[in-house]
Amino acid sequence: MATIAVRSASRNEESAVSALITLAFATDPMARWSLRDPKAYLAVMPELIRAFGAAAYESDSAYVSEDGGGAAMWLPPGVEPDIETLDRLIQENADPAILPDVGAMFDAMARYHPEVPHWYLPLIGTDPARQGQGIGGALMRHALARCDRDGVAAYLESSNPRNIPLYQRHGFEILGTIQFGSSPVLTPMLRPPRPDAG
Repeated sequence: MATIAVRSASRNEESAVSALITLAFATDPMARWSLRDPKAYLAVMPELIRAFGAAAYESDSAYVSEDGGGAAMWLPPGVEPDIETLDRLIQENADPAILPDVGAMFDAMARYHPEVPHWYLPLIGTDPARQGQGIGGALMRHALARCDRDGVAAYLESSNPRNIPLYQRHGFEILGTIQFGSSPVLTPMLRPPRPDAG
């Protein structure tokens, strides 16, 4: 298999990265539980992506594969998603019946976030037409090399159980599970720093 090149995306590529991640999450259990209506999903998901990961552009940690097949948005230590905007978008667009469970999910997610400095991966995705080609692995290796150079942990929440083996292959360990009411299972995962690997 040919090596897949990965680079940082610039702010002027935000709409292309957002479109790619929107496609990738179209069948994601958590995304579609939160935004069940297709029209709402397509309208709101780009705003959710911006709230979750737009700060990645400021730290050169919004990554894309050179061929445009995948993207990942990592937030550096001390940088958080825009929780207020995330909450507002969910309150305005999700089924009111699930809002208590969504709130409980966000609270539990906050409790699992490590207290030690860490890189946080809120979003990674591959174009559905390109899945199974090693793009996700290339994106992970690229970002984790930076974590290892800095000797810093990496953290994520897997919203799709099919992706857990990929994360485990890259050294992530399951911390537990998060699930409330009708929600899918969310799996918080931590990768300890590996300074000798960088």
